[in-house]
Amino acid sequence: MSAHLSPDEIRSALSAAMSRMYREEVPAYGTLMELVATVNAETLAADAHLKERLEETESLARISEERHGAIRLGLPQELAMMRRVFAVMGMFPVGYYDLSTAGVPVHSTAFRPVGAEALSRNPFRVFTSLLRLDLIADEALREEARAILEQRQIFTAGAIQLTEKAEREGGLSAADAERFVTEVLETFRWHDRASVSADLYHRLHDAHRLIADVVSFKGPHINHLTPRTLDIDAVQARMPDYGIAPKAVVEGPPTRKCPILLRQTSFKALEEAVSFQSSDGDWQTGSHTARFGEIEQRGIALTPKGRALYDTLLTESRKLVRPAADGSNARAYEAALAEAFASFPDDWAGIRAGGLGYFTYALTAKGREQQGVASGDLESWIAEGLVCFDPIVYEDFLPVSAAGIFQSNLGDGAQQDFVASPNQQRFEADLGATVLNEFDHYAAIEADSIAACRQALAMRIAAE
Repeated sequence: MSAHLSPDEIRSALSAAMSRMYREEVPAYGTLMELVATVNAETLAADAHLKERLEETESLARISEERHGAIRLGLPQELAMMRRVFAVMGMFPVGYYDLSTAGVPVHSTAFRPVGAEALSRNPFRVFTSLLRLDLIADEALREEARAILEQRQIFTAGAIQLTEKAEREGGLSAADAERFVTEVLETFRWHDRASVSADLYHRLHDAHRLIADVVSFKGPHINHLTPRTLDIDAVQARMPDYGIAPKAVVEGPPTRKCPILLRQTSFKALEEAVSFQSSDGDWQTGSHTARFGEIEQRGIALTPKGRALYDTLLTESRKLVRPAADGSNARAYEAALAEAFASFPDDWAGIRAGGLGYFTYALTAKGREQQGVASGDLESWIAEGLVCFDPIVYEDFLPVSAAGIFQSNLGDGAQQDFVASPNQQRFEADLGATVLNEFDHYAAIEADSIAACRQALAMRIAAE
């Protein structure tokens, strides 16, 4: 029997293949990649300490390869099968996100690798949303949408066969993995021929543009693929120089010396030519807007205490100024955001002392070389310069930010209200698994790093 390729290698192969495909489908994505690469290189050249810490924590190499994608599914069985496909690549559902609170009729999870080693190999993530058909008020339209979705198969026979083989045999050979990537890529490909009539498309569109996007096509095309930047404000300012008009406001926390959680910006969805089949079988040209470009900057993962403070401060800022869809109050919102977050510590030591963020710990050169360490705890080791700490990168998403990106790409005036109705239990039943708790995983990475420091220092003591 041939050796199995690791899930990390399969994930890396799909991420690279998806990036190549999306660059061909959406040329502006390639332009974004060039801009982000330029800004990242300039940021590293200007900040030697940042470069040193990224190299020390083996984080530098992953940044240029880092992506997250996003897809929208229509039916529970699509979500359940998608979970099995992602599992072959070592990607698991982390977190539950209810976007109905922001007028978007979906709930979601993020499929991603877990554990420090898998994340360092390739942190590819796919934010995966399931359409809430129950939130479509028009019962007749809801049933039409369901019937259309039930007629499609978004996975190739090969993708299903190879997923089942991986489950049965505990993995895939290199040859099977290559076929698997090719077959799975078809699920995410763009199709410009709609599977509904122009009339039904417009009725779905009137209910919500996102509903039309999910229901009207053969599969869940990637609606964006996102590179990671080290300075999102620089990218935002320079997008017009590259012929790209950014959204008015960067989603997430304000500009900080020590970034927290996640900041995102994007350009508006492209208007793309699509075809609708008429009753006589002819194809007529129309248009559809769904796919857009997005950039993200990732900061430190916050503890439950830190996240509660973040949520409180974000709510306070939005009570002062709520960002308008057309960007007319962008400066006022940014000022309100900065004012609200002034109480959140903006240095790593302060964040750590307040128990607000997660860190990894490692021996310094002094810690590795110094003999005669007889006793102590983590805090004394840090004080003595034996151990240093670095922020753990936030690998997940923010519901308000995700909804803000979605809404900004639906067009001005597209805000629609749905009754907030989080239903994690229903989502997990459809998924066929429990979503993982993000805090547990960050805490485990932090605890493992402390244990490694303790073991290394204890080994030195024992060797004396």
